[in-house]
Amino acid sequence: MPPDYSGQNLRGRSFKGQNLTGANFSKADIRGTDFSNAILKGADFSGAKAGLQRRWVIGLLIVALLLLALAGIYSIIIGLLVANIFDAKHPGNIFIGAVSLFFVAVFCIVTIRKDLTTGLKAVAIAFVLTSPGVFAVAVAFPGAFAVTRAFPKGFAGAFAVAFAIAFILFNFYIAWRSQGKDAKDAWLDSASNAFAATGGTSFRDADLTDTNFTGAILKNTDFRMANLSRTRFYESKLLHFARVGDTILSNRAVLNLLVTGNGRGKSYFGANLKSANLKSADLKEANLKDADISQATFEGACLESANLTLAQAVGTNFTRSQMTGACIEAWNIASTTNLDNVDCRFVYLLEYPKPGTDDRERRPSSGEFQPGEFTKLFEEVLNTADLIFRSGIDWKAFVGAFKGMQVQNEGTELAIQSIENKDDGVVVVKVSVPANTNKEKIHNDFTQNYQLALQAVEEKYKALLQAQDEQIVIYRQQSAEMKEIISLLANKPINVQVANEVDNKNITNASDSSRKVEIGSVGRDFNASGQALNLGEISSTVTNTINELPASPEQGKTGIKEVLTQLQTVIEVDTDLTPKDKEKALKQIKALAKAAQNPQAKQDLADTAITMLKGVFNSLPSAAKLVEECGQLLQLISSFFGLETNIKSRDFRIASSTLFYDTQLLVDSLENYVDLTIFASLQNLSKLYREYLLKEDYLKVVEIAGSAYQMCQTIAESLDQERQKDIYIRVTSLASYWKLNKDLYRGLI
Repeated sequence: MPPDYSGQNLRGRSFKGQNLTGANFSKADIRGTDFSNAILKGADFSGAKAGLQRRWVIGLLIVALLLLALAGIYSIIIGLLVANIFDAKHPGNIFIGAVSLFFVAVFCIVTIRKDLTTGLKAVAIAFVLTSPGVFAVAVAFPGAFAVTRAFPKGFAGAFAVAFAIAFILFNFYIAWRSQGKDAKDAWLDSASNAFAATGGTSFRDADLTDTNFTGAILKNTDFRMANLSRTRFYESKLLHFARVGDTILSNRAVLNLLVTGNGRGKSYFGANLKSANLKSADLKEANLKDADISQATFEGACLESANLTLAQAVGTNFTRSQMTGACIEAWNIASTTNLDNVDCRFVYLLEYPKPGTDDRERRPSSGEFQPGEFTKLFEEVLNTADLIFRSGIDWKAFVGAFKGMQVQNEGTELAIQSIENKDDGVVVVKVSVPANTNKEKIHNDFTQNYQLALQAVEEKYKALLQAQDEQIVIYRQQSAEMKEIISLLANKPINVQVANEVDNKNITNASDSSRKVEIGSVGRDFNASGQALNLGEISSTVTNTINELPASPEQGKTGIKEVLTQLQTVIEVDTDLTPKDKEKALKQIKALAKAAQNPQAKQDLADTAITMLKGVFNSLPSAAKLVEECGQLLQLISSFFGLETNIKSRDFRIASSTLFYDTQLLVDSLENYVDLTIFASLQNLSKLYREYLLKEDYLKVVEIAGSAYQMCQTIAESLDQERQKDIYIRVTSLASYWKLNKDLYRGLI
């Protein structure tokens, strides 16, 4: 159990190096107590009285009086030297008086305008410049310094005294100013505090993590090199007379904030607030731009309309803080940043509006965050790394760099989350990373790989341009040769190779002199005999897969095997579906049959297959009989797998299913135009969209739809509109469809 010293007289005691975690020193007299190197985590010093013991106060007071007497004597000597200016009998003394007055004037003026150190430097420079003249006068007038042997009388004496008093008052002014807000000659304040803390309460090198000094008197206390992580100084007294060293208390503005808890409308630009305890502080409209607030606690603090641009907030605790209207442009947060129960209705992502507009990128764009939405939004941001491209993006170089980054960070799951095109031409690619990933390393690895890939692409293009003339000549030669080849082939029989060996025996046994021409597309085989044979093979495979399922255990009741068989029959005999659509539908029935072998583990597979089937059926007129029949059968299948079938309304179900289906089709068609990494990300977004739609999380649905829209736009920009016209039209159409769904579901939020 932690020791309890509350209210006790501990003056002069030593707890040096002891472990006093959680100890209670509230309202104790700890003047002159030594806590150096002690562990005082979570200790309570609220209302305690620290500082000097009485004997130390008397001793330091005597020393201070002696120093003051020396300063007075020094001021009198200066006054006497300046008073020589009135000694008309000794021309040398007049010169010495004038020089002394010059030195004093230079010192006072420079010190007031600048600081004490600069003033002393100015006097030194003036002395160097005037020393030859002083030496010459001393040689010419040997009695020039007789003034020091007798005190001047009359007006000269009065002037010397007045000047000495004025100089003493000037010294008091410098001492007062050293404690002011402008922090001029702050070293004087530190030196005086160091002197006054001699023999006082010492927390030097102590661990004061989470220690409470609320209401404590901390005059003449030594906090040098102490660990002040989340140390509570609220309403403590005379803390500005403590010896604080290089801790965060060395900044007078920060010290006042920690004591008063009031920073409303004040500027802490670039301030060191690391590990500061600002619980329940009022920082409304405060400027914390570029401030280090990492590992600090703002629990219950008011940060409304505060400027957190570029703030370092890793490990910061914002629990229950109020952040409505805050600007969080480029702030640095991580998985250790605590945003639990933050009260925030909206934030701004830009400190200043975009040129020519008043747009500061408000989030949400309209309306307000619902309770918990702000926290949820930034929890996902914590697990992303932003790759920013300010001059456009070369997708070939990007893909190469991304793959290289994945190799360099083997074991770290990296995936493209979204691609955003900003209005000023900047492209931001968000990469999802696991928690506690070193984002800086990820960014550095990618940047290095991307620059190397750009150089390789540039060299390749240069080589292509250099060889362009040769390629044109070769192309022309090949074109001339092709004309001859075509004319020769026109006179020879063409054998189209098909899969039906029985019906084509005569053709395959033809003369060897005939040429064989295979008709196909890039990466895929095409059967010239038509789709009927292909559908027959697929239907047979589907039937075999369904027959592997057990029959319904209850006699007279339809089971999954019977429902799939009925669905297969309905699709095969329908006249509205094209052969290609039938082929796709049968493949999905096969997937459902496989999923039915283990329905609990294969829910995701079944859900995807059902969604694809809905996409096929939704392409038909709503009056088609197939739509109604298959809709009823799909409901039975969904019930078998325990899938949710009621998604808000029929219109939205159709929109989401069709969108999911069209995206899968587009991904298939993109394979020959866009790298696998890109369209895999689009495919992943489509699946996430479906998942959140089933959960009726429309905020996420809108966000994912927006990301997919941006990604489609980016893909469209990378395509050649002339040579890739068909695929370009499909991509832009799908982009519009994503945007439409984004707008539709936004209305449900």
